[in-house]
Amino acid sequence: MAQSSLEIAELIVKTMGEVAISNRTYFSELDGVVGDGDFGNSIATGFEAVTVTKWDSLNRSSPGNFLKDVAQTFMSSVGGVSGSIWGTAFLRAGVKAGDNQALTTDDVLQMLWAAVEGMKKRGKSDLGDKTLLDAFIPALEEFERVVKNGDTTLAALQRAALVARQKTEEIKPWVAKRGRASYTGERSCDTYDAGSIAMAMIAEKLVEVWAARL
Repeated sequence: MAQSSLEIAELIVKTMGEVAISNRTYFSELDGVVGDGDFGNSIATGFEAVTVTKWDSLNRSSPGNFLKDVAQTFMSSVGGVSGSIWGTAFLRAGVKAGDNQALTTDDVLQMLWAAVEGMKKRGKSDLGDKTLLDAFIPALEEFERVVKNGDTTLAALQRAALVARQKTEEIKPWVAKRGRASYTGERSCDTYDAGSIAMAMIAEKLVEVWAARL
């Protein structure tokens, strides 16, 4: 049975939450090498509020309203940069979705790019700064390329996950230019960026979840 756009939005948010919550310690340890070590705790706290505490009461009148409520819940539960960046991503995606009940592939792509732009603006970052955007943007570009080439969503997710994981290795030697890690200068070289690792793991988990629903 085909799932509605709202059900798919719920599935994606739930999957993101599972990755964040189950890897709370791992992500914090990665972030603690050159950062302040709060990344894992921050996103896990946000997703716990969304997918556990407030899940049943989230606005489900449309996919867009659902994502906007996810954003509000996340931001009200997590202070600091992580709360604002991830909350802004959900908010921008929800606003772009509007009141549409049935989202097309083009709609979803526009929502994801809106999320990217929100993250850029809120985090004052872009490609090359050694942040989660260095995994997210190339993965999204690959996802878009594959689906626009006529391939399946699963194939697009698989390719996006591979690109995201490759980027975590590619950016490892870089000097961090944003966040607490940027204060350490050259010491941030040859360290993994926790946000990029998180994006890769989310993409990989989405592949598993999407394959299981087929």
